[in-house]
Amino acid sequence: MRNTMPKTIALLAGSALLAAGTAHADRSDWPSNFTVGTASQGGTFFVYGSGWANFIADELGVSGGGEVTGGPTQNLALVHTGDMAFGLTTMGPASDALKGESPLAPGMVMDNVCALFPMYETPFSIAALSSSGIASISDIPDGARIGFGPAASTSDTYFPAMLETLGVNFERRNGGWSDLGGQLQDGLLDVVAFAAGIPIPAVSQLEVQTDVNIIEFTEEELATVLDAFPVAEFTIPASTYTTLEEDARAVSMWNFAIAGCDLPEDFIYEVTKVTMENNDRMRDVHRSAETSIPENIVHNNVLPFHPGAARWYEENGYDISDDMIK
Repeated sequence: MRNTMPKTIALLAGSALLAAGTAHADRSDWPSNFTVGTASQGGTFFVYGSGWANFIADELGVSGGGEVTGGPTQNLALVHTGDMAFGLTTMGPASDALKGESPLAPGMVMDNVCALFPMYETPFSIAALSSSGIASISDIPDGARIGFGPAASTSDTYFPAMLETLGVNFERRNGGWSDLGGQLQDGLLDVVAFAAGIPIPAVSQLEVQTDVNIIEFTEEELATVLDAFPVAEFTIPASTYTTLEEDARAVSMWNFAIAGCDLPEDFIYEVTKVTMENNDRMRDVHRSAETSIPENIVHNNVLPFHPGAARWYEENGYDISDDMIK
């Protein structure tokens, strides 16, 4: 009998070439390169964004990389104008940008920005010395001196408004977290309101030296803040601090990767697919990517999803309402 193996191999090779040609044709409208807007060097956004850009470039064979920017607010503007294909942002600045309330471009409605996938969340938490007698938000006295972190930071931008909504009157102070922790210990501040990853080193250090109250939101306060701001419910585990005897209610603001809404659907589908199907590789980029999983798309109720991203989610059993797809 004549050996048919060479013919079989030839047919397979031909099929492979055809598939490769089709794939190449499908990429005809893909960008030749891309840039991801991150933030300042050394921060989580820069490490996460640059690592993700390199990962996507390697997987899809498209030249790309991360770029230093001013952070979440500027990234929205750069993606909206098409100066960058991708960026990383936070739900608060995203909400402002869609309303035309971005401090970078007041009056400009940034509606060419679409959500891709969830990154990680930034918790909002409150600390006071036990000796102050402040054990709840309602205990914060009128005119309290509250430290909100660096000027124009996520904490400084949103935490004051949250506390004002809850009826707190205060004097606003800014500074680095370590400096504010020292001021709290020295009695120069009454409260520090943090928006940062936990455990917060400044709080952990305080716990070693004095008694600290980690102040949680009541159920009513939590409902009020969730209704008024682009935040999600968050639980500070009791194991986070030695002070905590049980989990504490708090809120967090999610960070999402974004893309220009006018980018090709097939391109964004492949970007989303590669990212969402390789969480182990994403965790190698940055450990915070542990929460960069499709289940967490529910934490975006601000930006519409890019049609390419939405297609991948829906094909894999994750529902997105029609009004949340561009």
